[in-house]
Amino acid sequence: MFDDYIVQPVFNVLEFIYAVLPGHDLGVAIIIFTLMIRLALWPILKKQLHQAKLIKKLQPQLKAIKKQASGDRQKEARLQMELYKEYGIKPATTILTLIIQIPIFIGLYQAVLRLINDPNTLVNFSYEPIRNLPYIQELAGDITKFSHEFIGAVDLSGAGISAKGIYLPAIILALIAGYAQYRQSKLMVSDAKDAKKLSDIMKSAASGTTVDQGDVNGAIGQMMVKVLPIITVVFSINIPSALTLYILTTTVVGYFQQKHVLDQDQEEMEEEAELPDEPKPKKSTKAKKTKAKKKKRK
Repeated sequence: MFDDYIVQPVFNVLEFIYAVLPGHDLGVAIIIFTLMIRLALWPILKKQLHQAKLIKKLQPQLKAIKKQASGDRQKEARLQMELYKEYGIKPATTILTLIIQIPIFIGLYQAVLRLINDPNTLVNFSYEPIRNLPYIQELAGDITKFSHEFIGAVDLSGAGISAKGIYLPAIILALIAGYAQYRQSKLMVSDAKDAKKLSDIMKSAASGTTVDQGDVNGAIGQMMVKVLPIITVVFSINIPSALTLYILTTTVVGYFQQKHVLDQDQEEMEEEAELPDEPKPKKSTKAKKTKAKKKKRK
């Protein structure tokens, strides 16, 4: 079922792009495929980013709720959900984006492995309309024409470290992907200058001090900025470069999408700050007449 509903559709979309693309470069096809996925998910991703930013702004109110609940977890959760509902925040949005993206990545991983192990998959695993495309028909006649290379420089079937040895272009690609991950992660926690260290929070919790959830989230965010790039590099070095290229592309596009949303939010905040103060309410004519009568009496 996973092959039928995930792997094969992903494989055929990628194959179609590859077949109609001038030059038939597999790397460029993967980049276009990734851009299509990111654009298709943009409405959900945009909403998720707006909500993440909004939750950060609501930290003072969330702290007030924690104090109001006085340790009552159920009350705290209920008040938090009421606050989220008031501002239109749906925590499930983040889970939804993961649910969509993970099967696509696994599908692409399986598709690339099939392609690397047996290029004849381009013919055997494709839908009939794609199989009948002129270039696929040409490959069916001579499969040796199929190339794994990206811009003639990187063999996308090779991993940075494998049984075959060390492949430098793949390692460079993995390092670039790691740096891109660092830049994207840094974007969301760039304003957390006074964030507490996770180790300090753990010590406070161990001594019986009440831990603020906002501090925990900030500390985890700071930690992930350092950890995620390392995980990305280690993971990318051990997989075919085709998948590293997908990770790199989706991270770079994600960075610019994230930056766009944050810049948009910043502009809205600046516009709100520039709004003129509300005019003071005018005194009623009744009040004026009363004052005039008092003066006449005097």
